[in-house]
Amino acid sequence: MVKNIADTQPHRILSHFPNIAYNIVAIGASAGGQEPLIQILSALPADFPAAIVVVQHMNPAYNSHLAEILSRYTALQVEPAKSGSVLRPGTVYTYVPNRHLAIDANGRLCLLEQPKMNFVRPSVDKLFMSVGVNYGLRAISVVLSGLGRDGALGTRAIKKYGGITIAQDETTSEYFCMPKAAIDTQKVDFVLATKAIANKLMSLVMAELAA
Repeated sequence: MVKNIADTQPHRILSHFPNIAYNIVAIGASAGGQEPLIQILSALPADFPAAIVVVQHMNPAYNSHLAEILSRYTALQVEPAKSGSVLRPGTVYTYVPNRHLAIDANGRLCLLEQPKMNFVRPSVDKLFMSVGVNYGLRAISVVLSGLGRDGALGTRAIKKYGGITIAQDETTSEYFCMPKAAIDTQKVDFVLATKAIANKLMSLVMAELAA
């Protein structure tokens, strides 16, 4: 049995979150991923109690306006990731161009200048792996539309440490390569249409609050 690292560090990375089953939702996307991302976040309520961290492949030569765009559609707080920031409930953190985005053992955001992974930086795998190791059973990953295989290794990592894994279905994916690569690992718990992903996140994260 794999030891859940998150359970060994409750005061460091869990104490500032409500008493809920899942503290973090890590979302990975690439080509065709912005629209489903908007649909998912726009459906989540302002009191959604988990933190959400987003990595999307974009041209590193351009500044990211994703935080500004998403803030128009969601009731959640949205901000670009900053190294050293502690994850907060009900907040969406977006990637920074040409930097890997990861979470450390203290629940802090890390922007890394490490080599590309899967030919990209930021890498979905890099984010998912750090989330899996540090949040264990309290993590959820979501792979949305995109080209390539980024997110597949990370999906394995999330599942290895006991988290929940979700992939967008083929019908609603503009590009099914990334979701399919995750699904092909046989480590995906739910293959869902975009609207169903939002509903599943609410049912998983907010179930205890509604009880």
